[in-house]
Amino acid sequence: MPYQWNHTSDTEQELRLWPHNSLPPRGAMIVILSVFTFGLIPVLAMLGSIVLWGLLPFLLLTVLGLWLAIQTNYRARSAVEVLTLSGSQARLVHQSPGKQRQEWSCNRYWARPEMHETGGPVPHYVTLIGAGREVEIGAFLSEDERITLYDDLIAKLRGPAAQ
Repeated sequence: MPYQWNHTSDTEQELRLWPHNSLPPRGAMIVILSVFTFGLIPVLAMLGSIVLWGLLPFLLLTVLGLWLAIQTNYRARSAVEVLTLSGSQARLVHQSPGKQRQEWSCNRYWARPEMHETGGPVPHYVTLIGAGREVEIGAFLSEDERITLYDDLIAKLRGPAAQ
């Protein structure tokens, strides 16, 4: 599950959400090296020929393009959301790469999660409502993870006595 509840103190809990990472850096290195190795097969057949210099730039451009695509994907997946529940306050901070930090807070007892099964940008879209605003939470999670998150939020927002 790409989210985790932490108890930062007796009266405060923190929920950290992050996008799923299916390709760790080691796996990315293996993919790039594999593409380069298999790309060398036709290039090695042309050793000693002028055609080698025609094929080599395309191999290097392919490897560079793959590396840039993976790095761009890693940067996009560095988004993080943090929901902090203190005694009477709920505070959500959303930080996306290259964008301004977005914050929302309200009284914890007035905050309520809502699930939009259809009509949202993704199925089972989860939002938090409070202080006259509705904010999204966990839009980058999978459908099953958003359903579980919604159930967790209902239980946790009731307050310390309900746990």
